[in-house]
Amino acid sequence: MKRQTHTINATNKPLGRLATEIAILLRGKHKPDFQPSEDMGDFVTVKNVDKMKLTGKKLNQKVYYQHSGFPGGLRKIPLKTLFNLQPQEVLKRAVWGMLPKNKLRAKMIKRLQFK
Repeated sequence: MKRQTHTINATNKPLGRLATEIAILLRGKHKPDFQPSEDMGDFVTVKNVDKMKLTGKKLNQKVYYQHSGFPGGLRKIPLKTLFNLQPQEVLKRAVWGMLPKNKLRAKMIKRLQFK
């Protein structure tokens, strides 16, 4: 199986629409011989992630949560802060949530690259 490389320019594209496009390419659903149990997706390179558009009130209201597993170990980071520090992480988390929740997800997300 030969994997192609897709380059996507994220300038003025909404976060969700961009994430679905990337998830489809990483999973391989655009190919005619798609099999859900096989990892046959392509490489995806995304440019200008910091110029991506966030619609609605997401920038002020959305919060990402992490828990360490220990009492009092809940950490919150607002989307606005994360987007200013690492815009690639915002897109990566959106794509991560759209990929299938199985062993193939970790392999698929490794093919997502940023420039």
